[in-house]
Amino acid sequence: MENFFKVKEKGSTVKIEIMAGITTFMAMAYILMVNADMFSNLSGVSYNAIYIATAISAVVGTMCMALLANLPLGLATGMGLNAFFVYTICFSFGLSYANALVLVLLDGIIFIVLTLTGIRAKLFNAIPDCVRIAIPAGLGLFIAFLGLQNAGLVVNDEATLVNLSSFNLLKEGVTWGQIMPRLVTIASLVIIAVLSYKKIKGAVLWGIVGGTGIYYVLGFTVSGFYDGFFSSLNFNPFTAFGDWGRESFAKVFTEGFNFTTYLSSHSSADLVLVIATSALALCMVDMFDTLGTLYGACARGGMLDKDGNVPNFEKAMLSDAIATCAGAVCGTSTVTTFVESSSGVAEGGRTGLASFTTGILFFIAMFLSPVAVLIPSSATAAALIYVGVLMMGCVTDINWKDISIAVPAFLTIAFMCFTYNISYGIAFGLISYILIKVFTGNVKDIKLFTWIIAGLFTLMFFLTH
Repeated sequence: MENFFKVKEKGSTVKIEIMAGITTFMAMAYILMVNADMFSNLSGVSYNAIYIATAISAVVGTMCMALLANLPLGLATGMGLNAFFVYTICFSFGLSYANALVLVLLDGIIFIVLTLTGIRAKLFNAIPDCVRIAIPAGLGLFIAFLGLQNAGLVVNDEATLVNLSSFNLLKEGVTWGQIMPRLVTIASLVIIAVLSYKKIKGAVLWGIVGGTGIYYVLGFTVSGFYDGFFSSLNFNPFTAFGDWGRESFAKVFTEGFNFTTYLSSHSSADLVLVIATSALALCMVDMFDTLGTLYGACARGGMLDKDGNVPNFEKAMLSDAIATCAGAVCGTSTVTTFVESSSGVAEGGRTGLASFTTGILFFIAMFLSPVAVLIPSSATAAALIYVGVLMMGCVTDINWKDISIAVPAFLTIAFMCFTYNISYGIAFGLISYILIKVFTGNVKDIKLFTWIIAGLFTLMFFLTH
């Protein structure tokens, strides 16, 4: 292991690398439950199926990062990208689960081509800094909003569109059974925050576990909570694999290219533009997420080369692209490099041995689905809210005093959340950036690829929305 991963050469030890890998897994493991819970809202796919799909894709991606790039970074289905898959591509645009997987596969194939040709870096450079920096914050706000909704804390209100759910037991129609899960979410979030403040490893995972315990203890106070509960339990881990094989595996090939249902209520032109713009949004979000994580984690660990570049950069990008293709075949959304990998780097991880360890633990986790299915959405919702908190940190890098920067950045963030659509945020950020540059006499600052991407978004608005 020392020779293959060059552990001593990187100034580390096998013990440190293994502990770093465990730390990264503890910080990332929540994605197994959160992703499965989110996808279970879709028709025709279950919690069990997505749990296995998420675990397998994480194993493939993380092992590729270990064996190809020799970097201590974990990969799994990306937060934000999974929300875009479920709530935008499927619910808003009307594509089926299998149809949406085609876009993920297309995303992976495009990434492989762009990585091998070097175009990926050029596309990244075409996005204005003000928009690029704001994207994680927009994603964070959107993800937190989803968490608040999943927890039942924020509800639809005809007068104001959104409102706080009622905690008043004296109000007609409000019961303790409704309030209890909302309190669990708040408690889980507090646990995560406190553990993070105290720098406890795996704070998000422990917060989910703690919230789950509180949920089932408080369940004794809810009338009928445990009626039929034990008879529905199934502790056979291979049941989840069966669900995965029937509902998710290779659906991208067997059903994904059949767009008959969508075309029954939309034109062919609509389909082409939805595919083009959605694939573009997936590519851009994944690109920024991966690039940001690679640079951030490697810089934190002092792993950048003398020119300030990420070592084995192209191999790391290729690992991400391969993992995304594998994720599409397995049945989950775009796989990306997790920012939580920084926790393992902080523990001293410097080589692929750390990510190899993380991959092994994700493999073991595949057989724990009977336990994972018991975790309530009120506990995983807290993880969504907390991830939103972490992703908002980038707003400090935005120059809010410069209006030409502040407006595109703000629109990127606001439209992602308020329109319930990630791609709309990117679109309005890019379009406003171009308009401001044009009318302030700074057209020369706009790059060719920026014009092209904004043009595609404009076509989407006028022809599909």
